[in-house]
Amino acid sequence: MSREALLEEIEAAQLKQEIPHFNVGDTIKVHIRIIEGEKERIQVFTGTVIGRKGSGLSETFSMYRIAYGARMERVFSLHSPRISKIEVVRSGKVRRAKLYYLRGAAGKAAKVKEKIGIKKSKFAALIHEEASPRPVVEAPKADEKKVEKPQVKKKAEEETHKSE
Repeated sequence: MSREALLEEIEAAQLKQEIPHFNVGDTIKVHIRIIEGEKERIQVFTGTVIGRKGSGLSETFSMYRIAYGARMERVFSLHSPRISKIEVVRSGKVRRAKLYYLRGAAGKAAKVKEKIGIKKSKFAALIHEEASPRPVVEAPKADEKKVEKPQVKKKAEEETHKSE
């Protein structure tokens, strides 16, 4: 077995399988495991993805956020064991591969438009995945149906009889 094939096999075993699909411009929540002494806790970092780099085990993504007037940028390794979960909050509509211009922007200039709608091919795939077989309920037969008078007419008739 060659050295490259052996490295690829080891890397493939360490890749995470449950990573959601996200792009540059999306707002995501990254749940990070933080170890303080003997205790372990989860901290959530929410921000906009401003760049993705690399491939395979060494793939990274950069996130940017402004919280309480402080600007933060953080780089995460996509397949890191410290990341417990990634959630996509909203999809962004951008036309660039890197959003480094957000670093100096403030206010409305720092916003990324939301992507509205899904392409038909993705929508069809989602429906196909979510569709589950439902039990078929048969309609009652014609002679089994009961015909009832509306309650309103009965009350009106009772009131006229009482008044007489």
